[in-house]
Amino acid sequence: MADLAPTPPDRRWDLAPLLGDDDPPTIDAAIDAIVVALDALERRYDALGVAVGASTDTAAGTDVAASDVADLVDAHNAVLDQLRVVSALLHGKISVDSRDAHAAAARSRLAARSTVLGRLTTRRDAWLATLDLDALAAASPTVDAHRYALGRAAEAATHQMGAEAEALAGELRLTGSVAWANLHRDLSAQLTGSLDLPGEAPSVVAVSALRAMASDPDPHRRAAAHHAEVAAWASMAHPLAATLNGAFGERIVLDRRRGWSDHRAPALVANGIDAGVLDAMLGAVDGALDDLRRYLRAKARLLGHDDALPWWDLAAPVGTVGRRSWPEAVTEVTAAFATFGDDLAQLAQRAVDERWIDVDPRPGKVGGAFCMGVGGGRSRVLINFDDADTGMLTLAHELGHAYHQMRLADRTPLQRQTPMTLAETASVFCETITLDAAMQAAAPDDELGLLELDLRGATQIVVDIRSRIWFEEALLEARTDGTVAPEELCALLGTAQQRAYGDAIAAGTAHPYLWAVKGHYFTPFYNWPYTFGLLFALGLYDRYRDDPVGVRRRYDTLLADTGMAAPAELAGRFGIDIGDAASWERSLDVLRGRVDRFVALSGG
Repeated sequence: MADLAPTPPDRRWDLAPLLGDDDPPTIDAAIDAIVVALDALERRYDALGVAVGASTDTAAGTDVAASDVADLVDAHNAVLDQLRVVSALLHGKISVDSRDAHAAAARSRLAARSTVLGRLTTRRDAWLATLDLDALAAASPTVDAHRYALGRAAEAATHQMGAEAEALAGELRLTGSVAWANLHRDLSAQLTGSLDLPGEAPSVVAVSALRAMASDPDPHRRAAAHHAEVAAWASMAHPLAATLNGAFGERIVLDRRRGWSDHRAPALVANGIDAGVLDAMLGAVDGALDDLRRYLRAKARLLGHDDALPWWDLAAPVGTVGRRSWPEAVTEVTAAFATFGDDLAQLAQRAVDERWIDVDPRPGKVGGAFCMGVGGGRSRVLINFDDADTGMLTLAHELGHAYHQMRLADRTPLQRQTPMTLAETASVFCETITLDAAMQAAAPDDELGLLELDLRGATQIVVDIRSRIWFEEALLEARTDGTVAPEELCALLGTAQQRAYGDAIAAGTAHPYLWAVKGHYFTPFYNWPYTFGLLFALGLYDRYRDDPVGVRRRYDTLLADTGMAAPAELAGRFGIDIGDAASWERSLDVLRGRVDRFVALSGG
């Protein structure tokens, strides 16, 4: 493999403080402590008779019953806090070094020993469904503070298979969908491609680095990287197809056994919305696809193509926006955050100073980007930074997640359980802040490039994610009839891409293996919440421009409450009705206006 430049220590995240600064335990000792806590929690459940079908004669709102429920809530939260830190540490180690055998073994041990938590959660949820939670909340401040979370848990019990079946499913999941997802992650992290550039000797490059070249200013390098990447995924198509088939097969069986008639329903319940909200949003999105295709056609013409853009030019830079080094990106993001508030800017600087961020791609490191909370309002952020302008927005996005984690610091684990619909709100909002600040500071000649930068990201979240939703729906239908071959996966994806992009993408150039690239498919419908987050954030930002003081005052509370109330209620605090297509149209109108401006600046 071609050598990558060594990563400076200050550009690698520091995981050492996660277990404590003063005489921290070893990972094995921390896992042992979790096992002890789980055993104690199970004994408490047994002593209280917490089980499916438990009698409620003494649980209907008496002080004793309320105190028992409160004690269980506190004990459950304590275990979740312990699990969060150790899980984050192990995930962090493996994400930057897929060959870390000790961390992988420790994670496997933790997963095996913590399956009891899934069984206990199933028992708890079924038990909660038999209780008068309103009466208990009136008798206990702890129960009252967790009323929303406990209510959602009770609702989840309506689709349980039963205690024994759920316990078995939880144990088998470790050798089923979880194992498939882990295999996908490891294969992807270790995958390399042969990059053949004109005038250069072929080189072996990590796929994550090839994908990062999508925004390279050199069209030959973009095309070469795309072809090398596609060939790399094709070489691993059969094992990666097996991972997807395994996970989707498990999902289909469990949905059926749990009584879900619609594969969308579990994700809707998990995200705290109903089908009407999703349909309103997607209906508005479908009506905006033609507008974003206008942007793609205009970009194609700017790059010298005839009204259709080759796939490898989707992320091509346009205009005069300069490239940014890592220090420049940090400075620009921090300054942009300061336009919203000092707390946000200070969070960004703290993340850099305390080495929360793992910056550069390298062999064995997973691609993409993510942020994980590690307790106490702290986070760890993984990105694969390159000096293209997209690196700045990725940093802003992930630091938005970190800011959200900071605002959740005073919430318990059960109160922090944020649905995906709201988990992306802060990140996209911070992207918008950063882009808006850059556009305000830009010279007129830079406006085209900045608009393109914005629309490039919006197209991914609106158009490409629409194709992913259609693909996932088609795969669920196809997988019901049996295993789906790699060639059929490519065909299903191609149909979905054509439906979303239309003739704005040049025929024969689409990426046929994005089904293999995206680890998101291992989480049911881990796609439309991103669209929800973008459009909700645009709606919030639109109101922020109208009332900056009022939105600032309510915004931090919104983030702190994302696990405390339903999305519809939280959005309503800002005058946004998420069940009304007009609210989504208002957000999409922001994008339509930017498309109009981009087309005009590009010469039509």
